Amino acid sequence: MLIKNISNGFVHPVSSEITPASVYSTRRQMIRAMAGGAAGATLAGFAARDVFSQTATQRPGKLAALATTKTAVAGGVTMEKPTEYKDASTYNNFYEFGTDKSDPARNAHTLKTTPWTVEVEGLIKKPGKFALDDLIKLSSLEERIYRLRCVEGWSMVIPWIGYSLSELIRKVEPQGSAKFVEFVTLADPKAMPFVGSRVLDWPYVEGLRLDEAMHPLTLLSFGMYGEVLPSQCGAPVRLVVPWKYGFKSAKSLVKIRFVEKQPGTAWNKAAANEYGFFSNVNPEVDHPRWSQATERRIGEDGLFAKKRKTLMLNGYDAQVGSMYAGMDLKKFF
Repeated sequence: MLIKNISNGFVHPVSSEITPASVYSTRRQMIRAMAGGAAGATLAGFAARDVFSQTATQRPGKLAALATTKTAVAGGVTMEKPTEYKDASTYNNFYEFGTDKSDPARNAHTLKTTPWTVEVEGLIKKPGKFALDDLIKLSSLEERIYRLRCVEGWSMVIPWIGYSLSELIRKVEPQGSAKFVEFVTLADPKAMPFVGSRVLDWPYVEGLRLDEAMHPLTLLSFGMYGEVLPSQCGAPVRLVVPWKYGFKSAKSLVKIRFVEKQPGTAWNKAAANEYGFFSNVNPEVDHPRWSQATERRIGEDGLFAKKRKTLMLNGYDAQVGSMYAGMDLKKFF
């Protein structure tokens, strides 16, 4: 039985219903009539996700056989209802399956998640390969309801299933020279139709400073909404770093490497002036092409809902802010 842990945390709004597919044709006409540019692209993305979500109701197998425990992470959960599953599973960034927000849910059925291994290597005393089942059994699974804030300005509230990445890190015993952790996503062009495109340098790579990776809020996740991860959301195992923009939470992990120097990451290599290595949620540091001061909660009140203010470190400042004491967060963005 899944045990949902609720402790004193942060306030999130409740997701509203998806717009019915019956009105989609009218919305498409409205979008065509609007001016082009970023606003039009955003509205088109919402509309595509809305209509696709009507058919994306099938879920993978239950995690009920895997015991969960209460989380000891103070402030790591919220008392509010999460975003609707149909929203969270049909509006995704996973460029291996396409660049439109509805592409991953449409295309990710080709991903084969069994068998699956994650190789852990680099500056550690106990390197090795973990089969997925062994990785799941390494520690008790917990349910944690975290915010997810993406750099484009949209956000969700998702109940993740997993455990602190620090459990794995302690097991492999990093050497004193290990300062960063690099995360590598599967890059299989047979299963992932956009691998090989010019959008990014493949495979998708992300990284954290070691203290960030060791923080209790950093989650190694195997599921969401009480079930295994759907493919479009990073199955079968992904990272969740709730105070950073969503692209830092690498999906479909196949390798975790401990290194001495800051690793080159996918989006930082593609556009360093837009995607800093740290990419902490910060309303005071704008993306070159749009403000980060506000955000739109997916499923909240439709296309024209009033945006809400972005919270420093996505609302987790009290838990993680001390790691950045004395840093110039505009320089190290």
